Amino acid sequence: MRPVSRIPPQSTDSVFMLRPSRFGFNAQTAQSNAFQSAPTQQVTDDQSQALVEFDSFVRQLRAEGVNVLVAADDPVPPRPDAIFPNNWISFHNDGTMVLYPMLAANRRIERRCELIDWLLQQSGFPLRRTLDLSGSEKDNTFLEGTGSLVLDHVGRIAYAAPSSRTDPVLVRRWCDEMAYDCELFTATDASGAPYYHTNVILSIGTRFAVIVAEALPSQDRERVLARLATNGREVIALSRVQATEFCANILQLSAWDEALGDCTVLAMSRRARAAFAHEQFARLERSVDAMVIAPLERIENVGGGGARCMLAEIFR
Repeated sequence: MRPVSRIPPQSTDSVFMLRPSRFGFNAQTAQSNAFQSAPTQQVTDDQSQALVEFDSFVRQLRAEGVNVLVAADDPVPPRPDAIFPNNWISFHNDGTMVLYPMLAANRRIERRCELIDWLLQQSGFPLRRTLDLSGSEKDNTFLEGTGSLVLDHVGRIAYAAPSSRTDPVLVRRWCDEMAYDCELFTATDASGAPYYHTNVILSIGTRFAVIVAEALPSQDRERVLARLATNGREVIALSRVQATEFCANILQLSAWDEALGDCTVLAMSRRARAAFAHEQFARLERSVDAMVIAPLERIENVGGGGARCMLAEIFR
């Protein structure tokens, strides 16, 4: 197990976002992602609408002081899910960059050497080690980045709900390599199917956690809720219906404010905001300094991912 050099913050002020060139419904991921909606018309305008939503989200984040690095996706070959880069790469404050194994073949081509080189140059990330797990694809075992892993960086705990995209053996390997404790738990939707990613049912901030508690069996629920509540964190229980509205697919970021100094910014979609109960949202508001609420309906409906999925954090 690697030694821990210092305790990292829970959130970062820098994120990587990939502006899509061929956004659309991905048939290769639809079998495991119940959040995707197949197009109802033969001809759709998904790409142009996704760009409107993407650019608006970037502007909102930057207006709150978040450092957003934006690259343009290469249109050939088509990468319909390239807008969700957090699934194939992560950057950690000990100088580790992790590359992840992806279930869908047309998502594996999102890992591009030239894009990684650009990211390292633009971000100034002090690369000390590369942990490349992508070779597990040949064994049909997968771990899709911070979609599969929801990380308590301060407590150094990795939460993960196994699915076809989240292999528990790889979760444990990641934890051994990164010196995190492993918290595996079962989570299923109303039909009994595993949720495709942990980050659609769980999000962890400095002072809050939201979790789709009813998705966990009783033997896991009490343990996980108690662990999330450590350090005085307020735990907000969501329903499975709220999960489908992306209420858990939210992310705390950091920013600098002239008056406040270091502050926290919570990013979520407009759809998620509308699905929070008044009391739940009030508790979230008290837990952060600012919020970004972005219209992402086309990206959510067609891509099956929300605000959190679009943000690849860069810790330094």
